[in-house]
Amino acid sequence: MKTIHIFTIFIIVVLIQLFIPSQMIFNQEQILKKGKVYKFKTQPVDPTDPFKGKYINLNYEIDSYKTNDSLWQRHEEIYVYLTKDSLGFAKIDTIARTLIPNNNNDYIKTKAGWYSNYTNKLSVEFSFNRYYMEETKAYDAEIAVRNRQRDSLPNNTYALVYVKNGEVVLNDVIIDEISIKDYVEKEKPQ
Repeated sequence: MKTIHIFTIFIIVVLIQLFIPSQMIFNQEQILKKGKVYKFKTQPVDPTDPFKGKYINLNYEIDSYKTNDSLWQRHEEIYVYLTKDSLGFAKIDTIARTLIPNNNNDYIKTKAGWYSNYTNKLSVEFSFNRYYMEETKAYDAEIAVRNRQRDSLPNNTYALVYVKNGEVVLNDVIIDEISIKDYVEKEKPQ
């Protein structure tokens, strides 16, 4: 009898361990299938940090919002409502502490950064600032993004981010309308 109880508990623990990652994967896939895609223009990338793993660290041009409300607390949960500009790039429409009823814009649930009394801007801490890549390509990709943003041509580097019900998935980084995975292969010396 005791063996049956132990076996039953074991099976329940195994099922829970399988269910949680499966649910996380399913949620990510639902965002990619049913979410709305936004292009986030990137800023120059920070240098590589070998202790943080194999990823590209991304900064975004829309990393702050002008507001006269100076009572924001750092790391406070906020809702960033998005629109698109004439070229299809993401713009911050408004920021709120709570969900805004009847607002049909997509939103991202994230954290507030610092508020500057000098510029009257609230910085936004986007959670999708790391793009993980194959280990052998991550460094080359970061160098490609950095070099592309430093040249004299207009910045045409952006992240494709899917948004659905406050959740986000960073799907790809695009340089000159080419996926960064393909761009790195194209730029690699033969």
